[in-house]
Amino acid sequence: MAKKSISKKKLARTAVQIFISVTALYIVLVKTDTEKLLEIIGSANLLYLALAFVVFNISKLLNAIRLNRFFRAIGLHLKELYNIQLYYLGMFYNMFLPGGIGGDGYKIYILQKNHSMKMVNVFNAVFWDRVAGIFALVFLTGIFLLPSSFAHLHKEYIPVTYAVIVLSYPFSWFLTRLLYKQFNSIFLITAGESVLIQATQALSAWFILLALCVSSNHIDYLAIFLVSTVAVVLPITIGGAGAREITFFYALTHLGLDPNAGVALSLLFFVISAISALIGMFLQGRHGEKHGKKVTSNE
Repeated sequence: MAKKSISKKKLARTAVQIFISVTALYIVLVKTDTEKLLEIIGSANLLYLALAFVVFNISKLLNAIRLNRFFRAIGLHLKELYNIQLYYLGMFYNMFLPGGIGGDGYKIYILQKNHSMKMVNVFNAVFWDRVAGIFALVFLTGIFLLPSSFAHLHKEYIPVTYAVIVLSYPFSWFLTRLLYKQFNSIFLITAGESVLIQATQALSAWFILLALCVSSNHIDYLAIFLVSTVAVVLPITIGGAGAREITFFYALTHLGLDPNAGVALSLLFFVISAISALIGMFLQGRHGEKHGKKVTSNE
């Protein structure tokens, strides 16, 4: 009976995610010039798109390495190759199996089961890895917003933006010391890795801009890209579909810029993300082995 209840909740959550994604994409496509949008995407430079794909996956490899650093902090030592395989499999679950166990939930289940770790310890590592990424995202978004057109249009928010930039990492450090002392020793290196990961994703988006032959306002597009990534972090759409596009559309419209290139950027970034996540599909069946060992358990 309980299993049926859980299945219904998962089904309902998936239905809501699909509805939000479809609605957001519908609003964007109705309001944009779809013919021009398809023309922009169709004429994209394939070399720059290939570079965007490579750089995006570099960011994912860096992300997997950072996560493994959190695992080692709780006494779970995984071989790096296995960790990367597990990370990509998690990407696949997140992208193509919404509303189900999810990529993070799958990783927690497998590692707890195969390595006799307490689930709460594995959860803490996965959760704080995500939090580290969010702090870096907020920090970098503030940096990109300052030289953008948003700062010129809304000068009253510049002091707040500076405050966010200056206080984001001290606040992150404070929370780590307060809530997750086991990660104190890796705070500085994971903070640096987190900024590098988000910067690499922004670089991937920049290559897409070059592929689309966007010649101006790059800083505006990249600032919006980072803001839209905050929206994508929220698990309310299918793999972020719709959330990024609608953010680009309204933000560029607000700046008086043509939203077509921004929507094209977000759609192509989603395609790159989806293709990359498909790598995880080919890694199924290899994740059940124990490719690591439990050395200590910081409970």
